[in-house]
Amino acid sequence: MRIGIVGLPNVGKSTLFKALTRKEILIANYPFATIDPNVGVVVVPDERVEKLSVMSKSKKKISAIVEFYDIAGLVKGANEGEGLGNQFLAHIRETSAIVQVVRCFSAGDILHVEESVNPLRDIDIINTELILKDLETVQKRMEKLAGEAKRGQKDSQKALETLKKLEQAFNENSLALTLGEEFLFQEIVKELCLLTAKPQIYLLNGKNADVSDELKQKVNFDYVIADLGAGESVDALVKKAYEILGLISFFTTGEDETRAWTITRGTKAPQAAAVIHTDFEKKFIKAEVINCQKLLEAGSWQHARQRGWMRIEGKDYVVQDGDVIEFKV
Repeated sequence: MRIGIVGLPNVGKSTLFKALTRKEILIANYPFATIDPNVGVVVVPDERVEKLSVMSKSKKKISAIVEFYDIAGLVKGANEGEGLGNQFLAHIRETSAIVQVVRCFSAGDILHVEESVNPLRDIDIINTELILKDLETVQKRMEKLAGEAKRGQKDSQKALETLKKLEQAFNENSLALTLGEEFLFQEIVKELCLLTAKPQIYLLNGKNADVSDELKQKVNFDYVIADLGAGESVDALVKKAYEILGLISFFTTGEDETRAWTITRGTKAPQAAAVIHTDFEKKFIKAEVINCQKLLEAGSWQHARQRGWMRIEGKDYVVQDGDVIEFKV
């Protein structure tokens, strides 16, 4: 799971990255201090890994992880290459989701590229740049499809109609996300890797008092408030990223290792097994399953079995967050 950190220059992106990863990176009071993206691996906070590890007396424990990409600041005109924008937008394309850092603090000694602090305006600048880049991508593809449709290719005509809906949304300054999952899962849309189809979380950088109700309403529920300058914990952001991407964790535990495995919500048991080893999906027989809290309450696999708390599940079982599983293959 790769998450890109984006925003205008000097809004706290690199400070956030450092807080997440504990990495020493250049944090400077001028635009474009970051050229190539910094990449850091962040552990997803989950006390269940620790508790299962203690119960099983595991030799090692492995938590779920998220990769964060600290991408250089975008500016107005980035979609046309302003501020090396094309390069930075290409970095965003490689990510699964976006954290947009929005400056809410008013410290006057830190430069603002727009010369004033206005979170609502800043969000609009970033989203507009993403929309304009996607519009360019869609229109290039539409030109090709139009030629194919003229030659009588029915699939191209259907795809063209789909992209016209995207073009209309972009012209109305709407993100692709607003068209809904069913629309975005169409093959023609997925293969474009649109920037505005990526889930977004807003990191509102400042104190609670700096964040207006209007701003909260604009970003809906997909936001986390953190005063990065005061060194506040950003664990909530990592958890929010997991949530917004529809990800859950299941666990394996034993003397050798306790480990959290990441899957998409709705994944069935054989596909979950494949996350551990690709062969397990084909060779899947059944899964022995128990909820993490029930296993901890029992104190061991043996006691859980004695109490009849273990369940045998087949190929159609949808894995739930917090399941502890032993796959039989």
